[in-house]
Amino acid sequence: MQMPEVDRVAASRAAVQARQERAELKEKLRRGELSALKLVELGRDEEHPAARLRVKEMLLMLPGIGEVKMRRVLEDLKISEKKRLGGLGGKQRARLVTWLNARNGVADKPQITVLAGPTAVGKGTVVSYLKQHYPQVRLSVSATTRAPRPGEIDGEHYYFVSDAEFDRMLAQNELLEWATVHGVHRYGTPKQPLFDAAAAGYLVLLEIDLQGARQVRAADPAAQLVFLAPPSWEELVSRLTGRGTESPDEQERRLSTAKVEMAAASEFDVVIVNDVVADAAEQLVQVMRGHS
Repeated sequence: MQMPEVDRVAASRAAVQARQERAELKEKLRRGELSALKLVELGRDEEHPAARLRVKEMLLMLPGIGEVKMRRVLEDLKISEKKRLGGLGGKQRARLVTWLNARNGVADKPQITVLAGPTAVGKGTVVSYLKQHYPQVRLSVSATTRAPRPGEIDGEHYYFVSDAEFDRMLAQNELLEWATVHGVHRYGTPKQPLFDAAAAGYLVLLEIDLQGARQVRAADPAAQLVFLAPPSWEELVSRLTGRGTESPDEQERRLSTAKVEMAAASEFDVVIVNDVVADAAEQLVQVMRGHS
């Protein structure tokens, strides 16, 4: 069965447009208006023209890369010459990003962004918005010694580990930060999943408390610390009392803690005011992309 003439014309026009879009991307890369790392990130979006660009084409646009070296690089990275940026697997993308970073003289250790702020400022709401609208952001998953609650999935909500395993992780320096909560269970942030996610091209975010943020800064001075602030103290009080989930005594205790947390804002690299959730989320993503 032959394709109708109108379909053939439409398909031909779409193919021409796709070639033009890929040519524009390659030209921007050649002129230095677009980095190879950014191109790899754009390729994660199946709808973006970069997703249809072959890895070999991108490599050949880089200074000092010819046919012979391109094939050798692809062989070392275990990537087929036919592979497109949008078709890279997680491990392939991580190897490619590591290779590009090394070529640019950038250390392999990725930058991590920490989000902290006072109670009731809306960190959870902003994070939920990021999950829904920014698939390029990868959130940290904590390890905990408590038992899973109904519906919680190991590796998705938490890494559920024994006390002995948590002790081992501490001894092997595998945690970026940790704390004992309510004097019972321990929580901590494993390093390696964060580094793996960053190497794969994700923007890595930790949502933790002030104590955890300080631990991250001590362990990794290169980490970005972002403080989420309320529009005003009055608004913070209104949000806390308005949600009606705590008793008056608990509200008073949380507000006292919030005053201490608010005073620590100067310790952070960036302060974002959470007035409109969508705006705060967009500002946070821009900071993570290095556009602060």
